[in-house]
Amino acid sequence: MALRAEPPDGGWGWMVVLSAFFQSALVFGVLRSFGVFFVEFVAAFEEQAARVSWIASIGIAVQQFGSPVGSVLSTKFGPRPVVMAGGVLAALGMLLASFATSLTHLYLSIGLLSGCGWALTFTPTLACLSRYFSRRRSLATGLALTGGSLSVAFAPFFQWLLNHYAWRGALLLVSALSLHLVACGALLRPLSLTEDPAMGGPGAQLISLLRHGPFLCYAVALTLINTGYFIPYVHLVAHLQDLNWDPLPAAFVLSVAAISDLVGRVVSGWLGDTVPGPVARLLILWTTVTGVSLALFPVARAPTALVTLAVAYGFTSGALTPVAFSVLPELVGTGRIYCGLGLVQMVESIGGLLGAPLSGYLRDVTGNYTTSFVVAGAFLLAGSGVLIILPHVCFPAPTSKPQDFVTEALDIKVPLPKEGPGED
Repeated sequence: MALRAEPPDGGWGWMVVLSAFFQSALVFGVLRSFGVFFVEFVAAFEEQAARVSWIASIGIAVQQFGSPVGSVLSTKFGPRPVVMAGGVLAALGMLLASFATSLTHLYLSIGLLSGCGWALTFTPTLACLSRYFSRRRSLATGLALTGGSLSVAFAPFFQWLLNHYAWRGALLLVSALSLHLVACGALLRPLSLTEDPAMGGPGAQLISLLRHGPFLCYAVALTLINTGYFIPYVHLVAHLQDLNWDPLPAAFVLSVAAISDLVGRVVSGWLGDTVPGPVARLLILWTTVTGVSLALFPVARAPTALVTLAVAYGFTSGALTPVAFSVLPELVGTGRIYCGLGLVQMVESIGGLLGAPLSGYLRDVTGNYTTSFVVAGAFLLAGSGVLIILPHVCFPAPTSKPQDFVTEALDIKVPLPKEGPGED
């Protein structure tokens, strides 16, 4: 493709948004609804909650930890073949999981194999989207990530599948759904920008990012946020069943949170492009409110209070997602977005790996989920505390343009690549 001086803020970018929408549904929509399978796995394998929690946690961690691989492959071969290959792996993992005879089998099939597939799909697509948009980046990201809110349909649908086909048959159908990631990958079209040659190869970009203080600070904050972020989607159904709720109404509470999540992503994306000032300030607001709502879940006992908290959590947790991804291009520039997004996903995978098992362990020790939700909220509040310094460190002058700041903030100069066979 011909080089462009700046992102087009539209054009084929809207098709990339469509692809990212369905991908986020088929990755995070499925992950967020996996709490429905959690109860079935505990009963089928007669294992403790902490051990069963590792299934989703390994999947989340592999998806994030393997993101740099997807980024490097996309830089070399383009995002389209990488994402299509990831779709095949994600579907294959779910297919093999339907034949599981132990938790180890589920760890390897869903956690490792499907996780690898998700690593090759989500990050390259979102990085490709970020290169198509500048002024409308938050809105485009918000619209794309609303696909994850399709758990509003997935949670009760999966429960219906479990009631009629048991968990093995349900996983077969989830495998068929995951295969649609291949079609999503076919919609991607790489975009070349004039700043790309000055960014250097993946190795040079990695060195510059590891010496970039604001980027490292941001990665730590997202790791803390990620530790508590997924807890309700893994354990809320089980928590409600501990309160003597029937399985189907408990699954619908996840649907209520998912509806609010969808609204929050669109509203936050619109605000991110219209409210003056650093987008990081919006991220601090949404992260703080999300942490508070999480910590209040054990206090609520009445159905009305629980649904209200689910609405609050869903809206704010959805709202923080698009601005979290919109902050990154402002920190590292669009030329480094593939490497930057992959690296930050890898670092925050620590939180995704430990969050749900820690919550399940606290449930096994205490006999309820009170401590689990309080600790999850504390992690988000800690992440919000780290983010407080970002608007001051990253944007010292209100009139500074993001690209100008990136040039000044990176304290390492990347040499222009030489022409010839060794350019890659």
